[in-house]
Amino acid sequence: MKLQTHLDHQLSANNLSLGYDGVTIVKNLNLTIPRGKISALVGANGCGKSTLLRGLARLLKPCGGSVYLDAADLFKLSTKDVAKKLGILAQGPVAPEGLTVRDLVACGRFPYQNWMQQWSKEDERFVEIALEITRMKELAERELDTLSGGQRQRAWIAMALAQNTDILLLDEPTTFLDLAHQIEILDLLWELNQTQGRTLVMVLHDLNQACRYADYLVAVKQGNVYTHGTPEEVMNQTTVQEVFGLDSKIVTDPVAGTPMCIPISRIRCS
Repeated sequence: MKLQTHLDHQLSANNLSLGYDGVTIVKNLNLTIPRGKISALVGANGCGKSTLLRGLARLLKPCGGSVYLDAADLFKLSTKDVAKKLGILAQGPVAPEGLTVRDLVACGRFPYQNWMQQWSKEDERFVEIALEITRMKELAERELDTLSGGQRQRAWIAMALAQNTDILLLDEPTTFLDLAHQIEILDLLWELNQTQGRTLVMVLHDLNQACRYADYLVAVKQGNVYTHGTPEEVMNQTTVQEVFGLDSKIVTDPVAGTPMCIPISRIRCS
């Protein structure tokens, strides 16, 4: 089963500056997100990755420049218009106690509700499709707090899918998950991109996972784009040294054929 997508929405930033409490984190940043691809934002802790994602998601108002959805200023569009085109899965989302998986996924249909149009057969159809795509149908009546970490994350992704947006932004979707569940979630997101054609933008800490799953990498350093491009174009010893301050050796991933970063320890390798 397939959700309806249009692939005609473009997300971009022009001279974008973002910050908190008068402190600028992202400075005059320019970026265009490739349509229908998986993009990964990578960089050292505190470099501005999550801040940038929050700005692109309209969760943080710019202190300079603009974010554009197609040709329109994202912050001048109505909340409902944005929510029908762009979805966000924040880091470590929390749901009310006792909420079932189905109830959570149904929340993705809120942008389509109003006082004249309440819950419809179309809303029900999108919820059922999202549950099926994420393989959560058998767990639909379970409460979220009874699920494993990986299952909960799939439930939140199902909610975002039910929202039926062309663009989905995810802030560290594998945080707090063990390795097996990290791969499970990343495999699911990759399948969504391949089968649904959705534009995905993810903040990822693991460089090798970013290279394996993303079509496009954006390396962020001190609030700006240090370099961007395919994993083969971005992932090299110079980038790792400049962005992370780390010596490394770049080899070919023997499974995926993508670049793989091997960090060099000054202690163990001396």
